[in-house]
Amino acid sequence: QVQLVESGGGLVQAGGSLRLSCAASGRTFSNEAMGWFRQAPGKEREFVAARGWTSSQTTYADSVKGRFTISRDNRGNMVYLQMNSLKPEDTAVYYCAASDLFPPSRWSVNYWGQGTQVTVST
Repeated sequence: QVQLVESGGGLVQAGGSLRLSCAASGRTFSNEAMGWFRQAPGKEREFVAARGWTSSQTTYADSVKGRFTISRDNRGNMVYLQMNSLKPEDTAVYYCAASDLFPPSRWSVNYWGQGTQVTVST
């Protein structure tokens, strides 16, 4: 059974940092892109960052460039999102995702995690 399990969300003040982790199990994901999406209340789920099967395949949404960093372990089954200089507009549920395509879109994701809440206070 394939599972993606996120952890590391929470409440942080603006300007602070959080590190999200995603553990994938049930199969090997080394040949798939893995990444993060987020969904704020009343808004559509949006792409945040993704890492492909090579280290050169890394991409970010413009809104997080320079503040967020995505990384993967060598096996490819752990993916992390280091979030610095957080802003209130980063508040959302963050979802881990695995996709055959790079960069992934909402419609190309094969597996989703259950989500972890990130809340940034002013």
